[in-house]
Amino acid sequence: MISKQFIAALLLCFFCFSNTDAAVNAIVLDGSTTVGPIAKSFASYFTKKYGVSVTVSESGSGNGAKSLINGSCTIATMSRAMKEKETAAAVRNGINPVPHIVALDGLAIVVFPGNPVKSLTKEQISSIYRGKVTNWKQVGGPDQGIILIQRESNSGTQEAFKTLVTGKGVQISGAAETQSSNGAVKNRVSTTSSAIGFLGLGFVDRSVKVVAVNGVMPDETAVKNGTYPIARPLYFYTNGDPSGSVRQFIDLPATDDGKRIITELGFVNR
Repeated sequence: MISKQFIAALLLCFFCFSNTDAAVNAIVLDGSTTVGPIAKSFASYFTKKYGVSVTVSESGSGNGAKSLINGSCTIATMSRAMKEKETAAAVRNGINPVPHIVALDGLAIVVFPGNPVKSLTKEQISSIYRGKVTNWKQVGGPDQGIILIQRESNSGTQEAFKTLVTGKGVQISGAAETQSSNGAVKNRVSTTSSAIGFLGLGFVDRSVKVVAVNGVMPDETAVKNGTYPIARPLYFYTNGDPSGSVRQFIDLPATDDGKRIITELGFVNR
């Protein structure tokens, strides 16, 4: 006679196998709008090559972290490192967040194409966003009030900007306008003669003008060697060390095809 313990063990094994199989056949990503183009291009490539369903949502880095913590995504895409309080919340929920660097990014400072200003120091940018410098003539531009464009508080790009430029604890001017995505920031700056904003490199095009920071432009070499002062890594976060199809997906940035995709999107290979 088959024991109840044996039947229970069989059911447990079947449940574990089913979960593993489900994980292999569906990968869910959620998080950063900056990492979004990479995530979506990887997803399309991966599904075509391996037949694995990959879905991508762009709710912001903070929400990506929350999705990983509550188990609603396989991979959190983040344009900043996970915060201590997020890691603590993950551990309390039985999640072990492991970071994987996908690519490097330079935060491009952008202005209206007709703005004559070509370079700003990091201190000048900080002063502008803290409301200490309010007119372009104070930094070599026209006699025109500066319109500040920033990202929402849940944005990893906003967090990175504050960390790298103004300082984490520094209050950005209350006059700053908030936009919900890189694309929205670019659109506002491209149509506003006195605006300034910041974008991930992959979102820069001719509709805006990139300003050098400390005399350095955010090109591939400067971002990679660290001479561009507003650079950061972009992340995939998983629960523990991944295996199977998730491991293959996480390893894409190290492959020739993955590197090609990252370069074509305007980001920098790690």
